[in-house]
Order: sequence, then structure tokens, then C-alpha cells
Amino acid sequence: MLYFAYGSNLNHKQMRRRCKGSRFVKKFNLKGYKLIFSHYKESNTYGHANVVKSKRYKVVGGIWQISKKNENCLDIYEDFPTYYQKKYFSLKGKKVLFYIQNKFFRKKPTSTYLHTIIEGYKDCKLNLTFLKKKIAYYNLKYKIKW
Repeated sequence: MLYFAYGSNLNHKQMRRRCKGSRFVKKFNLKGYKLIFSHYKESNTYGHANVVKSKRYKVVGGIWQISKKNENCLDIYEDFPTYYQKKYFSLKGKKVLFYIQNKFFRKKPTSTYLHTIIEGYKDCKLNLTFLKKKIAYYNLKYKIKW
């Protein structure tokens, strides 16, 4: 099955550890969505990558080939169905899984989490300018190593 990653699961080292046998397939832009950082609890200080519908935007990410066992591991990691919910889109006739938070409050990412995503952008050869523009919205009190 195919899986679209847009946050920390772009990081190849993390995916090798989390989803043994998964394989990065290609870069992909998910049109009609916007990347934000959020959490489903308002009381939390920090959040995680999320996508929200927005016609004028796109989300930069990557397509992974995963197994059903990998999907089960991702479900646990993404705290499905409490924190993230599953959505699907079609790519060349194939169903592609991605996760979103339906209920959320905008929250800044932790330094560790953001730097995991930055490494993932580099692993997948994605344009860091996209992430830089998205992260500029948040008041971060730490140095970012791009």
C-alpha cells in the first residue's frame, strides 16, 4: 500500500526503525491542503505536523510503499483514531493513506521534532524553503539548524 508522509515520517532513519521494509518511492505535492503544526488538546504547548484543507495551497511530502504491518505500526505511532484520523487520495489508480487531525489547536513544534522533519526533507530531497515559510508562522524560542 502507499502512504503519504509530510512530517517526521519523511525521515528515512525513523521510517526504517518504525516501519521495517518500508520504501521511499518519490516526492509528492498534495494539492488542496496546507501544512500546519497543531495538537488536539488546547492545553498542550507543542504540536505536530498536520494538514488542513485549503484550495490555494499544497503540502510537500513523500510517498512510501508500506505493508499492512507497517500501517498498524503507524496507527500506533499516530495514536489513531484519538489524535490522528486516516484519509485517502488516489494516485494513478492506487489508494494512498495519510493522517490528519480533525480537531486541533495550532501549536509550535519542539526543536527535536522540527529537526527530525528537517532531516526528512533532506533525505527526500524536498525544498526546505517550503518548510521555512510554514515554520515562520510560529514563535520559536530555539535555533533552527537548516
